[in-house]
Amino acid sequence: MKFVTFNPFRTIGMANIQYVKPEHMFQEREKIIAADVCLFPENWQVNALVYGMKKPIFPSIQSIQMGHNKIEVTRALWSVCPEHVPFTLILGRNPENIEKVLSTFTFPFVAKEYRSSMGRGVFLIQSAEEFYEYAEQNPYFYVQEYLPIERDLRICVIGDDVVAAYWRQSDHQFKNNVAQGGEIFFNDVPEEAITLVKKVAADLGIDHAGFDIALVNDHFYFLEFNTLFGNQGLHMLDVPIVKRIEAYVKKRYHQES
Repeated sequence: MKFVTFNPFRTIGMANIQYVKPEHMFQEREKIIAADVCLFPENWQVNALVYGMKKPIFPSIQSIQMGHNKIEVTRALWSVCPEHVPFTLILGRNPENIEKVLSTFTFPFVAKEYRSSMGRGVFLIQSAEEFYEYAEQNPYFYVQEYLPIERDLRICVIGDDVVAAYWRQSDHQFKNNVAQGGEIFFNDVPEEAITLVKKVAADLGIDHAGFDIALVNDHFYFLEFNTLFGNQGLHMLDVPIVKRIEAYVKKRYHQES
């Protein structure tokens, strides 16, 4: 099979592959048309690739479009597993909604920028003044109940399987992201969490994502999932990431041809 990649760092070592800069997609249209599968397009490219050029893509269109921002992630999770989503309000900015948030949540609560990753754009709101500051900077409110956790789970899906699962823990802040200083632990990962992620990923058509899950009072809550997730835990486990991607893509699209 022939591949085009729009993200060479995610496909290092893959055979029969050409790199096209996302912004050069239309100038290098012939390379794309000649490819069997296009890998790691950006969200803005998806409609042209899938509906215009009729190209298979990886990650799946569901993975890219749902994983593009936290609002779409939460709406998708509400559709298949609402009991596993923390209480969340998604609102446009106006004075009435500011008051709605402050009258609904007790402090502290969590407010997020709807397009962010690696722990950036996530705020622990402990006063009305802090929420006003957040509101000034965000046209949409993504506000969530605070879950009292000391660690969370990162469960990584490639293709139709979970390829890594581990705890992330930080002693200094409520964010456990490795990019924010969290540490990785591989012991005692609950099998029930892995089973839940596999089911939700299959239900939504997600074939490349890192799911973040909290365990509170023996109940699992999805915090979010990210299509372009950090690879630190996979590297520590020696997961052959690119080979897993290549094997899955070949299997998937050979079956459909």
